[in-house]
Amino acid sequence: MIIEALESVGMPRDIHVASDGQDGLDFLYRVGRHRGAPRPDLILLDLNMPRLDGREALARIKADDQLRTIPVVVFTTSQAEADIIDAYQRHANAYVTKPIDLEDLERIVRQIDGFYTAVARLLPPDRQAS
Repeated sequence: MIIEALESVGMPRDIHVASDGQDGLDFLYRVGRHRGAPRPDLILLDLNMPRLDGREALARIKADDQLRTIPVVVFTTSQAEADIIDAYQRHANAYVTKPIDLEDLERIVRQIDGFYTAVARLLPPDRQAS
């Protein structure tokens, strides 16, 4: 559904989906089947992933000099205050609760996309660690 919402924006996006937290880190570190993977401009991170949960993935991303400048938006169903506090303490760039309604989901995904593509200034590729 998130991919459909991004595609509905009408701008081409190179979207990669990790099957779990470990697969996501393998993608970021270009390990195994992810050799040659591009550096993402933005990470949408679910807290409740198998193998390696989003909390641990976020901590590892933000602790790594090569990865910490990639914006990470925690995009999860949890509305728990403890999860929100924990995500920001682990240096999430934003915390967004996934809505249940498909129309609301598309609206929020478009807003996140619009913010990070049209409003926020991201590091240029030549200034990012790779």
